[in-house]
Amino acid sequence: MNTVLDFLASQGPVLLYVLLGAGSALENFFPPVPADTFVLLGAFLAASGRADAWTVFLVTWLANTGAALLVYWTGYRFGRPFFQVGLGRYVLNPAQLRRLGEFYQRWGLPAIFFARFLPGLRAMVPVFAGVTHQRFRTVAFPVLVASGIWYGALVWAGATAGRNLPTILEVLGGANRALLVFAAVLFVVAGLWWVKTRGGGGEEGE
Repeated sequence: MNTVLDFLASQGPVLLYVLLGAGSALENFFPPVPADTFVLLGAFLAASGRADAWTVFLVTWLANTGAALLVYWTGYRFGRPFFQVGLGRYVLNPAQLRRLGEFYQRWGLPAIFFARFLPGLRAMVPVFAGVTHQRFRTVAFPVLVASGIWYGALVWAGATAGRNLPTILEVLGGANRALLVFAAVLFVVAGLWWVKTRGGGGEEGE
C-alpha cells in the first residue's frame, strides 16, 4: 500500500486527482476494486500537504456517483431487452423482473441508500434500478447522499489521522468485513428469492 501511496504522491496535481477519481469510479464496473482505499489514499496525501482534502472528496465522490449513475443509465437503456431474450431470460424471467420492479417502487429509495454502504451490493443496486426503469431522481438522490456521507467520513478520518495509514486501513478493513458479512446475508436472501420465484416465468404484464 505504501508503494501505491508513494506512486500517487509522485504525480502532478491533475494526474493525481484523475487517478483518484478513476480508482473510485472503477468499483461500479468491477466491484472487487475497493473505491474506499482510493479515497483514503487521497485523504492521507491531503494530510501530508500533497493534495487538498476538499478536492479529494469532491473528485472521488462525484466520480463514484457519476459512474453509479452511468451504470443505472446502461441498465435503463439496455437491461430490459437483455433479460427479455436469449440467456438473459435464464437470469431473470419476466415475472421476476416485474416483482423486482415492485420492490424498487416500494423500497427503492431506502434500499439504494443503505446498499451504497455495502461492498458488492453498492455496484449492483443501481443497475437493477435501471433495468426496472426507476425514475432518475429516485436513484440519484440516495446515491449522492449515501456516497457523500461515506466518502466524507473517509476523507475526514484519513486527513485527521495524519500518516497512520496502517491503523486506518485496519479499522476500515474490519468495518468492511462486517459490512461484507451483512451483504453476504442479503445475497443469500436474494438467492432464495430467485429460486422461489423462478417458476413464475409468465409473460410480464405491461
